[in-house]
Amino acid sequence: MTGSAVSSAGLDARRRRILFRAWRRGMREMDLVMGHFADREIASMNEADLAAFERLLDVPDPDVLAWITGEAPAPREYDTALLERLRAAPAAESLRRS
Repeated sequence: MTGSAVSSAGLDARRRRILFRAWRRGMREMDLVMGHFADREIASMNEADLAAFERLLDVPDPDVLAWITGEAPAPREYDTALLERLRAAPAAESLRRS
């Protein structure tokens, strides 16, 4: 898959922007991990989840990748329940196995 399989038509502007950013990270691996996660979760995220995901989207790809793969610990301000859900996502798990 090369992009979102979710239609943004029913999403509010904030969720559409987040979905777009999740699929256009820069590193293909991060596009897949964050994009697939956003596809699955964006519609049901609450305000706290949206804010936590936006903060992650602002972090450089190599840093988030290291947190997801376990190569580096996430700083406390990023080590949230949302990051744990992202780490447990199928695309993140397959990335750790490769």
